[in-house]
Amino acid sequence: MPSGFQYFQQAYSMCLVIFSVVIVTALMFTDNTKLAKDAHPVAALVIMWLGILWMSMVEGGQCSMVGLPPIDRELYKESHPTTYKICSLGHKGNNLDRYLMGRQFMVIFINFTINLCGAPLEGAEVLGLPEILTDIFLGSGIAMVLTVTTIGQLTAQVNASHCMLDYINTHFMTFTLYVTLIIEVTGVMHSCYLIRDLFYFAAGKPVETNEPPRNAVQNLFHWGRVVFSLGVLCFALAVTIEALFNGKTTMWDFIPNGVAIVLFILLMSVVGLLEGMQIAFFAVAKIPKAERGDHPFARKTCEVLFKGNGRNLPGFMVGRQMTVTLCFFIIARVTTLDIEIGVDDNIFGVSDGIQEFFNLGFLGAIITTILASIAWQLVASAFPIAFLSNPVVYIMLRIVLLIEATGICAGAWFLGMIHKKVAGFQLDEVYVGTAEERAAGQKPDHSIHAGRDFTMGTNVLSKPPANWEEALANLGPVPETFSQRRERILKNIKEMKELMGNAGTDAEQSAYEAGLAAEVKALQKLNQEESESADPTKGVDSV
Repeated sequence: MPSGFQYFQQAYSMCLVIFSVVIVTALMFTDNTKLAKDAHPVAALVIMWLGILWMSMVEGGQCSMVGLPPIDRELYKESHPTTYKICSLGHKGNNLDRYLMGRQFMVIFINFTINLCGAPLEGAEVLGLPEILTDIFLGSGIAMVLTVTTIGQLTAQVNASHCMLDYINTHFMTFTLYVTLIIEVTGVMHSCYLIRDLFYFAAGKPVETNEPPRNAVQNLFHWGRVVFSLGVLCFALAVTIEALFNGKTTMWDFIPNGVAIVLFILLMSVVGLLEGMQIAFFAVAKIPKAERGDHPFARKTCEVLFKGNGRNLPGFMVGRQMTVTLCFFIIARVTTLDIEIGVDDNIFGVSDGIQEFFNLGFLGAIITTILASIAWQLVASAFPIAFLSNPVVYIMLRIVLLIEATGICAGAWFLGMIHKKVAGFQLDEVYVGTAEERAAGQKPDHSIHAGRDFTMGTNVLSKPPANWEEALANLGPVPETFSQRRERILKNIKEMKELMGNAGTDAEQSAYEAGLAAEVKALQKLNQEESESADPTKGVDSV
């Protein structure tokens, strides 16, 4: 049950969201956004809300697609036939990776499209707002960020985190899945696979796959698309940088061209850092405290992240979502070309049709997806401890937690409650039972990607505040059985005896003897625990 303060946060957050929606709509109907000015206000309004609606399916779908693989699909084949078909395709072979790759581009693509519809033009004023409110909500982009983040992203994640089966049991998700797979197969993002392979090589790990090795034709097709993707990325960078140097983007006029380029690089780094942080944080959540490295900043970061009741991890995810979305909208402004066809010179002398396409800003979406999102995730996945040893990670964690503490996005919980009631969503346990019940029914959970913790995505939200402790507990390693513990202890005893036989000094001999004694004591304690567990009446007074 939320506290009084949490209710207050939800109330003022909803007031901010409603105010943001009003002023963004007013911007469109006064021709103060790019699409409203170039096309029509109604077109901008409809496209923006369609984009937010699709964003909610993309974000909620990620929660379901990543969370459902361990559950036997036969358990929900009859109750959720559409979800069954979606997961049958989405979890086949490496299709989950392909979905996540295409989905990542879709998130940024939709953000850039919404930016065209609702982001204010330079000097826009609406509703006679005071200058200070105009600067806060319009100048900084906060109005658009609150609208998209609260309504289109966090609300979806609130429900899809617990109602995975119901959430994607619709052909809207079927359509979304096919679109993401088509995006991936085009090869536009395939340079990400090259980056992934390089970091696996650097980490000394084999590239994990759920499909047989590619044959010669498949290799040619794969690497051909990698080369194509690299060409697209380099061309997109060349066009964007040329436009930035010439001041031909929708960047604010008061910012010099050189500063705009620095800001572009800085924002890309911030987004990349936050994308990598979520991967690294969830990776270290499953690592024992003793194995989280000895670097002072890595230790300090983990202490902040997991201290107290562990609420800082989901708190980071909420604050991170807000920060990343804000950065996306600013990057869209920085990278979207603003060249008047027939008046200004086209970039690199391209035709007017191609220049019109450049002006849409989708080249920036490609750059952001590859260089400011997926690449950083892959680095953090391969080297999570080293990533956390960066002092900038610790500083950014503090900043993001401060943003979350304001409660500015708390309205997502209220909207999620309404959405759940209207849609009739039920918890997944209603249909397939708990993990323990499924195991007792001889259909235990399994993983199609055993040992793989990395997923590409902007966010998978944890449970509401009352259940954060349980959510964090679920991130921990699965408890060992008595047999597994005995096997481990006996192995340690054997190794300790071998070390004693090879000890070169008395000090080493004494250390190994002490270690052996500790392992023997642990074995005796294990035997006692197993004996007590096998006899539930032991220690109970007879009547």
